[in-house]
Amino acid sequence: MKIDRRQFVSGAAIGAAALATPSLLRAQGAPIKIGEINSYTSQPAFLKPYRQGWELAQEQINAAGGVLGRKIETLFRDDAGKPEDSVRLAGELINAEKVDLLSGGFLSNVGLAIADYALQNKRLYVASEPLSDAIVWAKGNRYTFRLRPSTYMQAAMLVEEAAKLPAKKWAIVAPNYEYGQSAAKWFKELLKKARPDVEFVAEQFPALGRIDAGATVQAIEAAKPDAIFNVTFAADLANFVRQGNTRGLFEGRAVASMLTGEPEYLDPLGAEAPVGWIVTGYPQADIQTPDHVKFREAYRAKYNDYPRLGSVVGFDTMNAIAAGIAKAGTTENEKLVDALKGLKFTSAFGPVEFRASDHQATLGAYVGKTAVKNGKGVMVDWRYADGAKYLPSDAEVKALRPAG
Repeated sequence: MKIDRRQFVSGAAIGAAALATPSLLRAQGAPIKIGEINSYTSQPAFLKPYRQGWELAQEQINAAGGVLGRKIETLFRDDAGKPEDSVRLAGELINAEKVDLLSGGFLSNVGLAIADYALQNKRLYVASEPLSDAIVWAKGNRYTFRLRPSTYMQAAMLVEEAAKLPAKKWAIVAPNYEYGQSAAKWFKELLKKARPDVEFVAEQFPALGRIDAGATVQAIEAAKPDAIFNVTFAADLANFVRQGNTRGLFEGRAVASMLTGEPEYLDPLGAEAPVGWIVTGYPQADIQTPDHVKFREAYRAKYNDYPRLGSVVGFDTMNAIAAGIAKAGTTENEKLVDALKGLKFTSAFGPVEFRASDHQATLGAYVGKTAVKNGKGVMVDWRYADGAKYLPSDAEVKALRPAG
């Protein structure tokens, strides 16, 4: 659902003018403040483009008159990938800076920490990137919403393709924290459901950012799997790919890999990028839908660069928040929370909705295969997987999520 901000602001101003006091009018003219917490120094490959996408959307919104006649202002804070720092920063933003809501989060353990703060303090938190299913299911709460397709959703997308392979013996490599554990759990469960004949013969869970890639590759090779499910990303992924290439791990083996098709992680590999892996990602140069073309051209015009997946996530999170405020007609916390339930808005990938049942957005992901063209890793044979098709029903969610 597209929102004409000028029409909304005009109508709201006419309706409120007769009743508003001078002090209220001054308050209405003050900027809407968003507290944005993220792991900028620990995950720069994703979060520099993320912030650029966010700032592009904010600039567009403010240039169109803001929301409710008020400009949006974002206070960015760096949690350095530490859950304890994210909670401290959330408290400072709410209590000292008087922000209207919280947003952000990259690592799943950080996102869960902010979500718990949101619950304890009854303040809205729009989680942009953390992929843990617990954020909207096992530890879901009234005050937390999440934009990106979760580990369950992306595992389901990959399983759809992996189940078609002749491979029966699988190995798993994933970072040893919430995201990696969740992704591995769902891939195993969903693949076994689709293919009862498969077995998992090896699992490697290296520490995030500290993979011993040589030892990991050696352990997987020793198990002689037919295929591998990979969940590593960033520097861990690069090390795993390079050691795997050197030691021949991927020769004659299928690989299904979460996030690997995102430019943030594919670009640094250059000509060393894997070939033929089944991945979720973002083939930005080839997507020609009207919403994406408009976004990509605006991003290029502002930054003289192409967008990454982080750019999309930042852009969409900012626009989702603005749409929610417009729908609520206020920044009052409880009304804003109610407005986000079932909220429909337009993302760079097309129409998206925050489901009322679990506060998970229906944003999808692109699924395809990796290839190397002109010395650079790319996605080929891709399709857009609509997130709404990879989520449990509202009835199933009741068993996964606490009330509230």
